[in-house]
Amino acid sequence: MSWTFELIAGPFSFTEGPAWDGEAVLFSNCPENRIMRYHPASGECSLFRSNTNEANGLMFDKDGQLYACEGNSQGDTHRIVRYNKDRSTTIIADNFEGKKLNSPNDLAFDKEGRLWFTDPRYGDKADKLELDHQSVFRADPLPDDIWNLTRVTYDTTKPNGLLISPDQKTLYVAQSEYKLKMELRAYPINTDGSLGKYSVLHNFSPHRGIDGMCLDTEGNIIATAGFEESGPGPMIYIFDPNGRVLETHPVPGDNPTNCTFGDGDLRTLYVTADGCLFRTRTNHTGYLIFPQK
Repeated sequence: MSWTFELIAGPFSFTEGPAWDGEAVLFSNCPENRIMRYHPASGECSLFRSNTNEANGLMFDKDGQLYACEGNSQGDTHRIVRYNKDRSTTIIADNFEGKKLNSPNDLAFDKEGRLWFTDPRYGDKADKLELDHQSVFRADPLPDDIWNLTRVTYDTTKPNGLLISPDQKTLYVAQSEYKLKMELRAYPINTDGSLGKYSVLHNFSPHRGIDGMCLDTEGNIIATAGFEESGPGPMIYIFDPNGRVLETHPVPGDNPTNCTFGDGDLRTLYVTADGCLFRTRTNHTGYLIFPQK
């Protein structure tokens, strides 16, 4: 099946982090410190939230609350937050062992309600970090809205997008250090929440690798990768759980950043790329842990 992409919002300065809320898709307009909401029934794109400290990755929990990676590249606000329905903000994590996080980038929930996130640093201040590592973390919810933070990778240098497999046994991580290690990795999740030794499912080097990704109900990985500068160009890749490439679909916008499934049947793929929001109908049904269909 050939995919036809439709431009439905933008262009903005930079777009990321699409997340389906059950009726509409939210996405980050990072440099403008805002989150936008596109409603497919009306075709309206409106401001959902401002003053987001360059929020990037977005994700809903089982209660329909929105979490975000605020990775302000120009300031000191580097944290995971929850945007509460009363418009207040709750900080989930902003430091590890007394040192500020780098720039949280993407996040995923598992069925236990634990929050996993990547903490790289890209851009102008990539060498000005309090932490001496760029890792994946797991935040475990405790009573009284307290979260316990654990470092789970010791071998990542630029972790970007991440996913929990539907069976909860594998953490997929995009290791995205351009021109060095551009890999799709699969880490087995141990019963105590630690990770085993990873396997490389796909190596994109020396071209741009995966930025963001999502899952379908078959456990396949739908990933945004590539750019016009080199290689096969901006692309949606579909991998099976073992890393075999099942499909590739060129994206009309350069530097695709992230994707999610939406609409009532979860068969429309929404993609952020080139400062825009695109969509395409697919023959895949999306898997969203929250909100459940």
